[in-house]
Amino acid sequence: MKNFDTAYFAGGCFWCTEAVFEQLKGVKQVTSGYAGGEMERPNYARVSTGTTGHAEVIKVEYDAAVISYNDLLKVFFSSHDPTTMNRQGPDAGEQYRSMILCMNESQRQAAEKYIKKLNTEKIFVRPIVTEIAPFAKFHEAEEEHQDYFRHHPDKPYCQLVISPKLAKLRKEFAPLLKPA
Repeated sequence: MKNFDTAYFAGGCFWCTEAVFEQLKGVKQVTSGYAGGEMERPNYARVSTGTTGHAEVIKVEYDAAVISYNDLLKVFFSSHDPTTMNRQGPDAGEQYRSMILCMNESQRQAAEKYIKKLNTEKIFVRPIVTEIAPFAKFHEAEEEHQDYFRHHPDKPYCQLVISPKLAKLRKEFAPLLKPA
């Protein structure tokens, strides 16, 4: 049986980041959840208050022989605004912060190197504020938050926020996408 690597990203609403990463070749599974806080058994209602310390995070299980961690970083940084503190578009609060939870030293170094490159090349007008932290614990979100875009593509949030992200992904990262 194939062993998959794991990466954790918080790029605002987990519905958005999940929908983006599910499109990538080599990605076996994307799971929405919560991480970065101290509360045991967080849930959507509590995390949404912005008082638990958790962020909306996705767990990405991927085949490193098909897609590299650096490619995941490229997609992550292009799919949200890593220069805004505790905000992504209409979503505001620390639960929507930009964050990478690293499984090991290699991931931490790759993330730091990539952020340095983006800042040096001034890819963004403002400096990147993405938090890099060691992975501690991931709490899977409730079932109704899994595969949200796939189940609700016609909802206004999905049409106004997620669909444009997917269009950008198709335009900028076509070679990394699963066949249609």
